[in-house]
Amino acid sequence: MEQTPAHEQHNPDLLKLIPADSKRIVEVGCSSGALAKEVKKHAPTCHYIGVEIDSAFAELARRHCDECFVMDIETADHNFYASHSDRDCWVFGDTLEHLKDPWAVLEAIRGIIPKNGCIVVCLPNAQHWSLQVKLSVGDFRYEESGLLDKTHLRWFTRQTMLEMFEQTGFKFDTGFPRIFIEPNRERFLPLIEEMAKSAGADQQIAVSDALPLQYVLRLTPN
Repeated sequence: MEQTPAHEQHNPDLLKLIPADSKRIVEVGCSSGALAKEVKKHAPTCHYIGVEIDSAFAELARRHCDECFVMDIETADHNFYASHSDRDCWVFGDTLEHLKDPWAVLEAIRGIIPKNGCIVVCLPNAQHWSLQVKLSVGDFRYEESGLLDKTHLRWFTRQTMLEMFEQTGFKFDTGFPRIFIEPNRERFLPLIEEMAKSAGADQQIAVSDALPLQYVLRLTPN
């Protein structure tokens, strides 16, 4: 399947969560290397490895990464992880949702990551109000980008993404929702509140969890 197009913009919220003292970073799904470029501005001596499934994207990323492997992270063997056991930060910026088995990848990293290491991720929110509206009228169609990106294989809400990290040996350190201005949103939030009430769930949490387009999180080994 065709990859999501490369771009030269980095995610500033993801950048905020990468520890300033990180010395050895691996970014899985590094695309054009835009995030590596920004990290290097603040930490020029940091050794930055990119992993990218698309060779054309990897060629772009090599402008900013110290190394860039062209590979599918899901085919990585024990030797790959063992040889990167010194990495103190693994970055997944809108990447885990593209994997068939993100649990297996996270478990492999948990097996080798230093105690003081972390993973930094950005994940789309499958509970976003717009998806709830689309589902309510059967309008669930894949798109070229965004929440319904046709290359997404896995879907997570705030609850289920935290469960995935807990199941794979990580605990929440810090993070926050990415909420943007969306003019049509207020029309639908009362309806989401009513659905939560009918389901016997917390209405305010249901509304709150419908607002973020994505979550950015930093997790550490538990």
